[in-house]
Amino acid sequence: MTLTRPRTTGPRHPILRHAILRHPTTVTLLLTGVAVALVALFLFTDLPGAWQYALGLRWRTVAGMLIAAAAIGAATVLFQTITANRILTPGILGFDAVFLTVQTVVAFVFGPLILVAAPPAVSWSVELVLMAGSVLLLYWWLFQRRRLDLHVTVLAGLVLGVMFRSVTAFLQRLLDPDTFAILQNVTFASFTSVDRELLLPTGVLVVLAVASLWPIRRQLDVLSLGETTAISLGVAHRRTVFHVVVVVAVLVSASTALVGPVTFFGLITANLAYGAVGHRHLRSIPTAITLGVIALIGGQLILDRLLGFGTELPIVIEFVGGIFFIVLVLTGRAR
Repeated sequence: MTLTRPRTTGPRHPILRHAILRHPTTVTLLLTGVAVALVALFLFTDLPGAWQYALGLRWRTVAGMLIAAAAIGAATVLFQTITANRILTPGILGFDAVFLTVQTVVAFVFGPLILVAAPPAVSWSVELVLMAGSVLLLYWWLFQRRRLDLHVTVLAGLVLGVMFRSVTAFLQRLLDPDTFAILQNVTFASFTSVDRELLLPTGVLVVLAVASLWPIRRQLDVLSLGETTAISLGVAHRRTVFHVVVVVAVLVSASTALVGPVTFFGLITANLAYGAVGHRHLRSIPTAITLGVIALIGGQLILDRLLGFGTELPIVIEFVGGIFFIVLVLTGRAR
């Protein structure tokens, strides 16, 4: 009599192995491994003779990219949660418009030298306070005091952003060509020319802002179900949403003051994170940050080492992000 060997139910079983590989925790760990490998590849390969100097510059670039990926990825996931829309980004609140307006008004009133000669910490602090302060004041007045709907408040931010951009465009037409060229250089996003002394305060601010979400981590998942459902399940909707708006304002303002305005980067990383690990915030936010690191480090590696292009990475990100946005709209994944 021949004994039939029982079918195994261990990890070697194809169905179980597939389930393990598709598990969100496994996906996050695999992506983290890819991100760490890319960082090591960026730092320690193709070093020139003066490797100490080159390594210092690369560490600064990597630190700036890590902070930007964390701030933009987390802010976009949070903003799409409270607006229940997968194609909106915090840029709609007008952060970049305020940033450009501040720089343009300073160049117009005081001249271009103050943009390049002012201490970086002072410029960073002023931009941070003006960007975060203006958005928070708008939301506190309309959303908390006037008790208006969140989408009306977002629309008000969009209109004010258009107004700021119009003022900026008008003032830029009055500038002389040299001042305009300096202004364009200062306001253009860059991950490779981050000021070293701004990394620590920006990193601390991003960590504190993200850590403040820990007490409301479960309420965030409920907010994803919509305002009516969240209120019926006992969530203090307006208080929780305003907490999220404060965190988003701090994250985006800190990132914009550090590397400049980037519009579509968060849209890409947030939606890829939803597809990889779902919508639970304990998974989607870390995954969005990890995907951001992979995109920035991997993109810089391809541009520098493989293609040898002198193009700034934000240009490529905005181009790809625009196409990604159109794909989301055409495939009906906007909500």
